[in-house]
Amino acid sequence: MNSMKYNGYIARIEYDEEDRVFVGHLAGIRDIVGFHGTTVDELESAFHESVDNYIAISEETGRPAQRPYSGELMLQISPDTHAAVAIAAEVHGKSIDQWASDVLSGAAHP
Repeated sequence: MNSMKYNGYIARIEYDEEDRVFVGHLAGIRDIVGFHGTTVDELESAFHESVDNYIAISEETGRPAQRPYSGELMLQISPDTHAAVAIAAEVHGKSIDQWASDVLSGAAHP
């Protein structure tokens, strides 16, 4: 997946061969915000404009703009896995949160 980042938002970028245009959508939010461009510069400009407009319209309507992710993640795991995670974190001299963050980050960004 190709992506772009701006002002805390991430866009998923695809190329439409039929229309010969780059198409982007904001990732990680339920609202649908899209943009397109025929060049990378045009795409980047449209992305920035779309994010800025999305935030402005959200403020005008009194509805907060959705943010991609809060940084908090709740998991339900078995007691055995919980114990194994706690031991692994302790062995590495880390809290469970820090150990899990490191492991998940490594898995998500190999």
